[in-house]
Amino acid sequence: MGDLALDTGVTGENGDYAIDLSRDWEIWGPNGGYVASIALRAAGAHSRFDRPASIVGHFLGVATFERPLEIRVDTLRAAKRAESSRVSLFQGDNPVFEALVWAVGDVAGLEHDVTVYPAKPDPETLPTVAERIGDEDDDNPYHRFWSNFDERVPDEDWIGDWQNRPPRDPEFGHWYRFVPTSTFDDPWVDACRSLVLVDTLGWPAAGQKHPRNNYIAPSIDIACAFHRAAPAEPWLYARASSPSAADGLIGCESRVWSRGGTLLAHGTSQLLCRPMPQSP
Repeated sequence: MGDLALDTGVTGENGDYAIDLSRDWEIWGPNGGYVASIALRAAGAHSRFDRPASIVGHFLGVATFERPLEIRVDTLRAAKRAESSRVSLFQGDNPVFEALVWAVGDVAGLEHDVTVYPAKPDPETLPTVAERIGDEDDDNPYHRFWSNFDERVPDEDWIGDWQNRPPRDPEFGHWYRFVPTSTFDDPWVDACRSLVLVDTLGWPAAGQKHPRNNYIAPSIDIACAFHRAAPAEPWLYARASSPSAADGLIGCESRVWSRGGTLLAHGTSQLLCRPMPQSP
């Protein structure tokens, strides 16, 4: 398993940064939320503010684990209370990810939260996914990625026979606790917890509607707004839905709550369908 803070931490200064990608976040290549989190951490290293407000990004290429990821951060707007940065991730001549990030300082304003928090059992009362399925194949990239979480599924949402499941509404919501480290004092790392989940869960949501399909659907873009922080709360409830899919594109929406029903982040992503690669 990986460590979110260590595996997204960049080195460098003055807008030029780099990082070696960790295979613990491999799923169809480096997970999109992991790549976006690296961009967010780079923006945090460059910014004079310590609170991320939002990120909007395009996935331009699939990175390789064999060479460092290079990062360039440029300040586009530096105001009294907020700062906008452009973050470019690349490997040699190959662009990987391009993002715009807003950061803010100490600001006060209107407050409300009218989102509907799904009532779910407390995560500690539920078995882990590993306990339900007994998957210990550490050489499986799918297993390696999901081993970064302690994932708990409410009984009403658990599908025991995944291969023979019937079509369901395109929604997906589970409890998640990052492991081995679950909470982070750094607000930029804390925001990465939500960003990874917002990017990742769209495809599982769409897959509920289309069991046993022959496609993969990597993200081509991501947008995530960070509303509040819960750095002391290890458990996050994340729920995604896919309200529309057509002509090779899948639209997804995701929300992340802390235990107790506080909305931490919400986001959208667009996925691009392509045929599943044939096994050698």
